Amino acid sequence: MKKAYLLIIAISIVFVSCEDKLNLEPAQSISVETAISTEENIANILIGAYDEAGQAATFGGRTHIIADLLGVNNQVSWNGTFLDPRQFFTKSILVDNGFVSGHWNNSYEVINQVNLVIDNIDKVTSSTEERDRIEGEAKFLRALTYFDLVRLFGPNYQAGGGNTQDGVPLHLNGIIDYSGNLDIARSSVEEVYTQILSDLSDAATKLPASNGFFADQYAAKALQARVYFQQGNYTGARDAANDVLMNSGHSLAPTYAGAFNNDSDGVEDIFAFQVTSQTGTNQMITFYASQANGGRQGDIAIEGPYTALFDDPANDVRSSFHYVSPDNGLNLTSKYTNQFGNVPVLRIAEMHLIRAEANFREGTSIGLAPLAEINALRGRSGAAALGALTLDLLFNERQLELGFEGHLVHDHKRTGRAIGTLAANDNSLVLPIPQSELDTNSLITQNDGY
Repeated sequence: MKKAYLLIIAISIVFVSCEDKLNLEPAQSISVETAISTEENIANILIGAYDEAGQAATFGGRTHIIADLLGVNNQVSWNGTFLDPRQFFTKSILVDNGFVSGHWNNSYEVINQVNLVIDNIDKVTSSTEERDRIEGEAKFLRALTYFDLVRLFGPNYQAGGGNTQDGVPLHLNGIIDYSGNLDIARSSVEEVYTQILSDLSDAATKLPASNGFFADQYAAKALQARVYFQQGNYTGARDAANDVLMNSGHSLAPTYAGAFNNDSDGVEDIFAFQVTSQTGTNQMITFYASQANGGRQGDIAIEGPYTALFDDPANDVRSSFHYVSPDNGLNLTSKYTNQFGNVPVLRIAEMHLIRAEANFREGTSIGLAPLAEINALRGRSGAAALGALTLDLLFNERQLELGFEGHLVHDHKRTGRAIGTLAANDNSLVLPIPQSELDTNSLITQNDGY
């Protein structure tokens, strides 16, 4: 059994560590000054931030599910009764959507907690290495959270453009007093991406090469590769992915199935949110799995247009990596069958796909020639080797390898590909600013179309 995240008792934004160390005040009502006064408490706020980020509303699964349902046309069907995810599937999202407001609010709770860590990093005095590790992890979590916020609530980054469009508000200092004026305007897409990359650069410098199941320097570099890739900075994406592939110690699992449903991080996991029978959430199970596997019934089911994407279905194990639900006879992905399995965020197969496409676009062969790299990845699943590459084939290969992992809508936006009849830049593919934020923040502006 993997180590469980330390359960931290929260009051607003404050987390407490061991009660016997803070016995002068009630454990659930300590002052802010006490909560941020010691190295131990700062470290525990960071642990609390991991726990917060892994909740259902964000990286406990809904970040993935929102991107999946926004990105599909007819590859899957929605069979559930929940109205909020159905709105993503139909591309008709309302400003009071509970998944939207939950994602927004939970994301900013994470950001505020890691901001408190960064603001008070001087309390960590045991060693330079410990201070760097804590600060690096906090900046990784802030970058990870802001990246999905700006991708979902802002327009896509345009390579070579000014990117002056509204992104999301940048909170870079921890809030400890909620009684004042907390109104804040949206920063531009460019400003948000600049902050994300700054945080990741710092994190990659400060984090150790390995760090258990917490973020390490290669998690920061893998996320850096994903950010550059979304920006269309293919040289940066290639080099960051190559660093991870060459130096992280991670490799492809021997089998495709081995990359999923892991109780503990596998060789392919660069970073995952931890789930155990005691703590953690895996909403991918909730919506993708049958009742026998811990889900509702398989609210999201695979349809023929997805399986038709496979060019070698007889041999490619990915084409049959699904099962028939006993609940309703629908085809469900086999990526989520262990209700206590980790929620993968960054895995090594994605780095291969990033490096291969970036090399192809740049006419280079850093690390490995792009065709050889794609064929090696396909070979893991038994698929026949391709004779040549095109951008269409590379886009398709990402769907075959990374399907149902929260990438699809972002790949459509990055490559300018329509989703059904919707253009990649259609307003309905950007989430609305939640009504609750509009009601309480006088400086916030709503996205077009809402």
